[in-house]
Amino acid sequence: MSTNKRYNSLVSVDETSGLWRAEILRRASSKRNVVSKMQEGFATEDEANKWAEESLVEFLALNERNKRQSKSK
Repeated sequence: MSTNKRYNSLVSVDETSGLWRAEILRRASSKRNVVSKMQEGFATEDEANKWAEESLVEFLALNERNKRQSKSK
């Protein structure tokens, strides 16, 4: 699990279909979270966790790159 305060991953199961969903959440304020990225349809919880962790690392790297590029402007 990532130790970033602003971004986190969440894995949950859909009660009707029984499929797993993974989400990348951004902490917008102290009371509000925003879903930044989501994928559903995983057969197992392990698949969903793996996708969430990989996507979170990619997402954080992309955000860091964007911050560096915006500083140079």
